[in-house]
Amino acid sequence: MADKQSTKPPGGTRDFLPDDVRRREHVIGVVRGVYERYGFEPLETPAFENIETLLGKYGEEGNKLIFKILKRGEHEGTGEADLALRYDLTVPLARVVAQYQNELPKFFKRYQIQPVWRADRPARGRFREFYQCDIDAMGSTSPVVEAEILSAVSEVLATLGFNDFTVRLNHRAALTGLLETAGVAAAGHADALVALDKLDKIGPQAVAAELTNRGIAADVAAKCLLLFAEEQGGAEAPLDRLATLLRAHDAGAKGAAELRQIVALAEGTAAAGRIRVDPSLARGLSYYTGAIMEIAVPDLAGSLGGGGRYDNLIGMFLGRDIPACGFSLGLERIIVVMTERNMFPAAVAGGAADVMVTLWNDDARADALALAGELRKSGLRVDVYPEADKLGKQFKYASSRNVPCVAIVGDDERAQGIVAIKDMKSGEQTAVPRADAAAFVARKLELRS
Repeated sequence: MADKQSTKPPGGTRDFLPDDVRRREHVIGVVRGVYERYGFEPLETPAFENIETLLGKYGEEGNKLIFKILKRGEHEGTGEADLALRYDLTVPLARVVAQYQNELPKFFKRYQIQPVWRADRPARGRFREFYQCDIDAMGSTSPVVEAEILSAVSEVLATLGFNDFTVRLNHRAALTGLLETAGVAAAGHADALVALDKLDKIGPQAVAAELTNRGIAADVAAKCLLLFAEEQGGAEAPLDRLATLLRAHDAGAKGAAELRQIVALAEGTAAAGRIRVDPSLARGLSYYTGAIMEIAVPDLAGSLGGGGRYDNLIGMFLGRDIPACGFSLGLERIIVVMTERNMFPAAVAGGAADVMVTLWNDDARADALALAGELRKSGLRVDVYPEADKLGKQFKYASSRNVPCVAIVGDDERAQGIVAIKDMKSGEQTAVPRADAAAFVARKLELRS
């Protein structure tokens, strides 16, 4: 007898059962609604791209996490890859803008909600296959773009019920200025940023060790940690400190000034009071050129999402730069935190149906289906119990599926033209005219919400 095959999905992936899908659809619905109110339009791209489209866009660390697809057919034996699964939604967007530049508006704002794949080590809230919810605005260098994006993302989280999130904000020019001030050679900047990006996750001592392991002298690593130390307080305190540290560094000083503009513009938006300028925020992706941002919540190691300005990325495809700024919300992490905190509305965690029609006997099957059709026409979600079991079994099944109401039509009810509606929570059973059954159930549901 052959060994029994494992039924578990591959590591870092999950099966989504009905309750999981309902939670995900709830979050996506909120995200889509907010993004569209901010004028963003929908876009979708293929699950895989030509491998050269993705390689070299995410830095050395990112390149290692790309899922490559081997050549097929007669070329399969070479072991070479010509395609790769989508790593994020930003690089495919850049390709789309370059491909359709003459068909898109001058200021193109899009949102995209699709899965991406990364050959990462699975952990709490970290998966190899996961959805991203992106917004990006193309065509303008104005800090109004950053302020709008931070506002939209903040409004999404507030609408979902988050009240303790923080928007961490920094600037790549400020980062470069601090690294150069600390004495890190240009060749070591990428390595230093990868290590510094972990400061909030592994702490200063571990980051110092990683910096030295990456070839940065111990005294330079110590100065880095001193310069990149986060200063508590409002957004202005770290800004003042940055401005002082970078006053002799032209590009860094300009970055600090841009951060001050963004903070000021965001004061009148949904991001007001949420922004914390954090000099240690690095974000490892190599394509960022300006402001960078992340969303943090207290009980999650990692962020709920991040983004920034990337004015040079599209130029890799187009041959000329188009300014762009974007943000990606991590749908899976949001769902993990919301589930742990019991943040989902009762309706989302509810059953698959509003009402279940019982089956009195086999002769009543056609009438049960007819009643279900009448109830569905009113917009109710209706399930029909498929077998003529004892009513107790049918009630038990409805209860196990969290169906709030059960409709019963026995021989007597059919003769009188009525339906008995049983409230599964209270146990109360009410006889109503069949024509009024849908309205009666709807009122019951309204009282529950």
